[in-house]
Amino acid sequence: MSVFATDELSANANGGTELMKRGLERRLDPELLKHFHITASRYRGGDPNKINLYWLHDLPGDPESAHLANGGWNNFEKLIFVSNWQFQAYQLYYGLPWYKCIVLQNAIEPIPAVEKSKDKIKIIYNTTPHRGLEILVPVFDALCKRFDNIELDVFSSFAAYGWEERDEPYKELFEVCKTHPKINYHGYQPNDVVRRALAESHIQAYPSIWSETSCIALMEAMSAGCLCIHPNFAALPETSANWTWMYQWHQDKRDHANMLYGYLTNAIENYWTESVQTRVAGQKSYADVFYGWEMRKHQWNALLMSILQEKKIEYTPKD
Repeated sequence: MSVFATDELSANANGGTELMKRGLERRLDPELLKHFHITASRYRGGDPNKINLYWLHDLPGDPESAHLANGGWNNFEKLIFVSNWQFQAYQLYYGLPWYKCIVLQNAIEPIPAVEKSKDKIKIIYNTTPHRGLEILVPVFDALCKRFDNIELDVFSSFAAYGWEERDEPYKELFEVCKTHPKINYHGYQPNDVVRRALAESHIQAYPSIWSETSCIALMEAMSAGCLCIHPNFAALPETSANWTWMYQWHQDKRDHANMLYGYLTNAIENYWTESVQTRVAGQKSYADVFYGWEMRKHQWNALLMSILQEKKIEYTPKD
């Protein structure tokens, strides 16, 4: 039986939270995990016979987080956040005590480097449509009038979460993608397919209009050696750690689109310059180490073992 609490939606979902849950469970000792009951995002009650942890991936205003109010955080031994930005937002929203909280960023499996095409510039958008696809598509269309060597791969659908019905408002946008001669619309694809596409891409375009608490799509793009273009919105500055090309976010979508157009123009023209390639190489090294599961699993081990030690519960680590 899984150490994680489950709900009817997450069982068929393949979003970031589910990738993290499965990745962590594969990498930690089952004898260590058996002492814990970990809720990821959706709380439906704890386990009185285990140590209850709450692994938050959402925003503080999400209805799924409302149970933390009025001391609800006392139901958990620790609250685990995926970014410092998210933790501080929750702390301000609910008045959480700092001693109850810890930040452990999300993690990825590093993406092996491949030789990228010199004949064209491949741009990729690899997240759900509500996060900014409506800004990117017309900007890309305008860029096609200036550059004849670009194409856009769009991996975007709520099917990643088992919510196909939420694609309905974006059907016209998806149709534009399907009929555009330089856009390849892939819908939802398994993570290994997206990772291969990222490795072959030159630029990740992510004009985010959604407050990310963390961004696995950005982490993987950084590891894949993409020049990542995105605004300084929510947890994206923390996730990118200043390695990416980050622009000022605008709440006005026209201003946002103009900013994105300028940055993508510069990225297309300068991707193969020595300065950009040096920066992208450093970015990949950073992402592979800091966001790699190899390091993150040790941080999780340290946290869980320290809790057991505090509670005087015996556990002998595997060699």
